Parts: sequence; C-alpha cells; structure tokens
Amino acid sequence: MEQKHAERRYELQVRRDLNRNFFAHLAHGMLGQTGFRLINAPTFMPAYIMLLSGGSEMMVGLALSLQALGMTLTPFVGANLIEHRKRVLPVGFLVGGMMRLSVLLIALSGLFFGGTQALIAIMICLTLLGLFQGMQGVIFNFLMSKVIPVKKRGRLTGLRNFLAGITSAAVAWLGGHYLLGETPTAQGYSITFLLAFVLTSIGLALLLFVREPEPPTVKIKQGLWQRLGEVPALLRDDPAFTRYFLARSLATMGRMAMPFYILYAGQTIGLTGQTLGIITFAFTIAGTFSNLAWGAMADRRGFRGTFLLSIGLWVLSTLVLLVASGLWATVLVFVGIGAAVQGFQNSSQNLTLEFGDRDDLPVRIAIANTASEVAGTIGPLLGGVLAAMLGFEAVFAASITFLVVGGIVVRIYVPEPRLRA
Repeated sequence: MEQKHAERRYELQVRRDLNRNFFAHLAHGMLGQTGFRLINAPTFMPAYIMLLSGGSEMMVGLALSLQALGMTLTPFVGANLIEHRKRVLPVGFLVGGMMRLSVLLIALSGLFFGGTQALIAIMICLTLLGLFQGMQGVIFNFLMSKVIPVKKRGRLTGLRNFLAGITSAAVAWLGGHYLLGETPTAQGYSITFLLAFVLTSIGLALLLFVREPEPPTVKIKQGLWQRLGEVPALLRDDPAFTRYFLARSLATMGRMAMPFYILYAGQTIGLTGQTLGIITFAFTIAGTFSNLAWGAMADRRGFRGTFLLSIGLWVLSTLVLLVASGLWATVLVFVGIGAAVQGFQNSSQNLTLEFGDRDDLPVRIAIANTASEVAGTIGPLLGGVLAAMLGFEAVFAASITFLVVGGIVVRIYVPEPRLRA
C-alpha cells in the first residue's frame, strides 16, 4: 500500500511540474541542438575533414567512425552512473559540460593548428565528443522519461526540434555565407564551431530550471561488470525490445551514406561556403518543419509508425539523389533526407523508452544506443571503403539495403508498445 501511495505522489509531482519542465527541456533542446547540428550535420564537418585531409574519402569515414566509436563505448557507463540515483540531473550537467568542452577544442584546433596537426587534433576531439555523447544519450533520455509523460513526448520533441531547426538553419546559412564564403578555410570552419560551443553551453545552463522528481524506487548500486552480466536475462525477458533494438541497429547502418551525400552532390555543384550554407539550411529547415508532423503523428499513433515512415522517406530521397542534377534539385533531395533523419532519430530514441519498466530503463537505453552506435561506427568506415573502391553509388545502395531490412523487421516482428498490456 505504501508503495502505491509513493507512486501516486510521484505522478502528482510530475503532473504539477509538467509545464515548467516541458519549457525547460524545450529551451535546452532548442539551443543545444542548434549547436550540435552544426557539428553533426552531413555538410560542414565532412567538408572540413575533406579540406584538411586533402580530399580523402577514407579520412572522412574514419573521422566520423571515431566519433561513433566513442558513442559505442559509454552508454552502459552512463546507465551505471545514474540508475541507482534518485536525481540524475547533476550527472547530466557534468557529462554535458564535457561534451561542450570537446566542441570548444574542435574549434580551437583549427585556429591554432594547421593541416595534418589540425586533422589529428579534430579526430581526437571527435572521439572524446562521442564518448560523452554516449553517456549523455542515456542520461538525458532517462531524465525526459521521468518528467514528461509518454503522450506528451512527441509534442515536446517535435516542437523542440522545430525551434532548433529554425535557429540551426539560420546559423548554418549565416555561417556558410559570412564565415566560410566562396573559398572555405580552416579558420572559417573553426569560428563556426566556436559559435556552436556558445549556443550549446547556453542550452545546458537552461536545465537549471528543471525540477526533477525522486522516484519511489531505484536500482541498488552495482558494479558495471555485474550489471552487464544481467543484460542477457533482460533481453530474454523482453523479446519485442530485443527485436526492436536489433532492427534499429540494422537501420542505423544506413547512416553510412550521410557524410557522402554532400560529397557526391559536390561533384557537380561545387562546395563553396554559400553552397554549403544553402544545403545545410535546407537540410535543417526540413527537419524543423517535419518535426511538428512527426511529433503530432507519434502522440496520436505511436513512434513505431513514424519510425517506419521516416525509413521510407530516407530511402526515397537517396534514390532521387542518384538522378538529381543542379543545385536546386540537390536542395530538394536534402529536404527529404533532413526530414527523414529527424523522424528516424526522434522515433528510434522515444520508442526505446516505451518498453519494460522504469527501473531498468537506463540499461535498456544503453543497450539500444550501444548497438546503434556499433552500427554507426562501422557504417561510415565501411562507407569510406566503398566510396574509395567502388564509388558513392555503392555506398548509397548498401545504405538503402540496411534501411529496408531494419524497417521490415520492425514492421513484421515488433508490435506497437503502447498496445501491450
């Protein structure tokens, strides 16, 4: 009986602080994503690595694989840091701060080093960024699950990404036009990434307004290796979640094409600062407005449906890229890819939160994120090899195959979690 009353008090606090927490997460996500999209967009960073490496597709794939490798190694560390704590926000501030420090070091590397030295420094910084991203992905998703009810999450993520997309698109256009110009330089890229650091830091500070409830129960503190030993049993007990995270990982392999879209398009349209700014603007603004539709659809019908639709749009956009020519046709392709990637990211992250019980949620997030980032590590590296040996078309064909297979597995073998008893 006492446990039931404790759960009721917890739910009442969540409801009481919902508006405050909703808007704090909204503001944090808007500014934080604005900065990180400048780093993670499939335009600025691949083009920057291409510039520093003297035109090596392999180095582009390797650099982004190192970031994904970092994200692969640490989700379970993040889960182990928080699952025994009634309040996880202090850990979130620490990890989030280290992420922003990594972005700052990326910016400073281009200002104080040149050529090969800058390339090596940035690859190290991308690896560090990935390590902290892996932890943050668990911590902040778990925090959102505590303070935002499931039927409000689509609205929050849709609106948050909508606002972040508007600011990201504006910053991308301004950065491409004024900071990079006709002939992009390492200094121009560095100043753009320095701006990303400032925006993400302001976003993190806004989480100070969050009121985090303390749940009635938490996991007993365990060592990392002991907790890892319990993972097989957790997967056996929830076969639907197991099939989902495996399918999500397969589809995530489709990310191998991301850094090569802009390089493929650049063969015909050129990669001036203005071109990069326009395409990045289109990519982000498409994700911006599509997020409202993805969020509303997810709240009504669940994230499983938006997951499948986003894969379909991603495949279609990649096919169109193969026959597109000219700047504006390429812009339209990036509109489709931007909308699809946002739908896929939001759906895959939120769908993970709907399986199983609250106490094991950090570990489930860690399992799904680790598996996806293993795919994210292998994908760009494999893409770089395919691009160097067989051309960009082979990269896109492999990407489409992984996306389609992942989508089929979810469609056939993963039921809608909200319909489960």
